[in-house]
Amino acid sequence: MSTPNVKPSIALFGGSGTLGQALAPLFDSQPFRVVGRSLSQLQSGFAPYPAADFAVWDPAKPNTAVTALEGIKTLVYLVGVPYTDFRLHPILLEQVLSAAIQQGVERCVLVGTVYPFGLAQTSLVREDHPRNPHTFKGQMRKQQEDILLAADAAGRIRGTILRFPDFYGPKVERSYLSSLFQAAAQQKTAQLIGPLNTPHEYVYIPDAARILFRLIQEDGAYGHTWNSAGAGKISLAQLVKLVESTTGRRLRKIVAGKRMLQLLGLFDPLPREVAEMHYLFTQPLFLDDSALAKLLGPLNKTPYEEGVRASLAAAEQN
Repeated sequence: MSTPNVKPSIALFGGSGTLGQALAPLFDSQPFRVVGRSLSQLQSGFAPYPAADFAVWDPAKPNTAVTALEGIKTLVYLVGVPYTDFRLHPILLEQVLSAAIQQGVERCVLVGTVYPFGLAQTSLVREDHPRNPHTFKGQMRKQQEDILLAADAAGRIRGTILRFPDFYGPKVERSYLSSLFQAAAQQKTAQLIGPLNTPHEYVYIPDAARILFRLIQEDGAYGHTWNSAGAGKISLAQLVKLVESTTGRRLRKIVAGKRMLQLLGLFDPLPREVAEMHYLFTQPLFLDDSALAKLLGPLNKTPYEEGVRASLAAAEQN
């Protein structure tokens, strides 16, 4: 539990996931609240952090969101949903944002993705790039963004959006690279999504947490949207070589393209949902985060070599 008589002013809503856990050590002794759907999961996941307190949220009971935000000044929205439930993104944010406004929460930070942009029209995508999502997932994420942007414009709450590319790193389970590290650590066959030679970018989860933590506290961030890029362009083939050079072993792998994902989707809904976003593997989108660097100062990014070593070390401990 948090420090006696000092109540948290920041709530990590949906904070039991990987990014919430990466944020936790940055608070040090500053009290913060973690909101999730399972008290036992929250207590076990955040046991090392005595400054944390916990609140349970049940989306079927909107009043639980109101209770969870009592006394909070800044809401950090980290709620994730499975690929098969993306229709819930705007619905859940609307519920939580309404509860926040009811409780007098002053600010909301939404952690977003590249999905609302749709196909990249420029080599580097700035914040003012058109949002023309051509996928259902992109449309749901755009609707989610629009809800917060509208509330900010109406003066109901100060809002900001921080968009990241794909996450990777220790304990990141919902990542396109998770199978790569797990298979390499356990000497099994990695299930990868190709093509292997197309450049992509990934953000290392501890880096994402540090940047988000800085943004939360920056008054000038609110009322705007921000992009945070990865550590540079890298192909899956290059990542495989990094993994092999680190482990000293050849990696066994199966590489699925869009057609394979669609075929698998006849039997399993997840590959079908992944196939919808396959354009990012053939027509990748790279973020321009120069505006964010101007706001916050240098954005220190972990080199892929170091991130791969840490990811493999964590996978070997599982």
